[in-house]
Amino acid sequence: MISHEYPRILTAGDGCVVAEFGDSIDMGINSRVAALGQAVRKLAFPGLLDTVPTYRSLAVYFDPEVTDVDRLYKRMETLCREGGEGAAETVRRVILIPTLYGGDRGPDLEDVAGLLELSAEEVIKRHSSRDCYCYMLGFTPGFSYLGGMDPSLEVPRLKNPREIIPAGSVAIGGKQTGIYSIPSPGGWRLIGTTPMRMFDARRDPAIFLEAGMWVRFRPIEREEFARIDAESEAGSYRPEIIEEEVSQS
Repeated sequence: MISHEYPRILTAGDGCVVAEFGDSIDMGINSRVAALGQAVRKLAFPGLLDTVPTYRSLAVYFDPEVTDVDRLYKRMETLCREGGEGAAETVRRVILIPTLYGGDRGPDLEDVAGLLELSAEEVIKRHSSRDCYCYMLGFTPGFSYLGGMDPSLEVPRLKNPREIIPAGSVAIGGKQTGIYSIPSPGGWRLIGTTPMRMFDARRDPAIFLEAGMWVRFRPIEREEFARIDAESEAGSYRPEIIEEEVSQS
């Protein structure tokens, strides 16, 4: 069994350095990733191109012809040591995701309900009653990996993945839930659809959701779905984002 000490700094080509904080999906680990990302962006060192967080690591992309690479690596090591367990969250940013559940917009909802021995209405209630944390974006531009879903909704992925899943599909895969940002293959179970465009290259910002934000699914009916869908297509829709103070008690 291979054992690693964390945090550790890895080279990923001549223009990327990766800081790893663990090997599991864990809020404490992810908070350290988020804290390091914020610290690196504040440095704004010459040649910084992007920071990309995952569940357990942060990739920092830079221009090797501009960046003092040795200095960057030393600074990253210092920041990792100083990061502790990550700064305690004092303000929680919650994005509301309007969602039409079931029917042709959530073709797997009844199957999920059957597997869990719940009514479809109860699945919707449990799915929309708990805020979920966005650990990371990946797989496709803007696809969200959300943790914190009600554990009673855990279901296995499909044995035979679909070749194409519509953009906006809200799905459950194992212990996670997520939103498909563009048409793509996938094996998660589809329980609803949001009329929001989770990724739109024509828009600024192209992606509304960021790692470290919280997601609150809001059940809607077809009439509201159609209205938001039209606004999203026109590029005028902006989601509601709430900033909530986090109790430290």
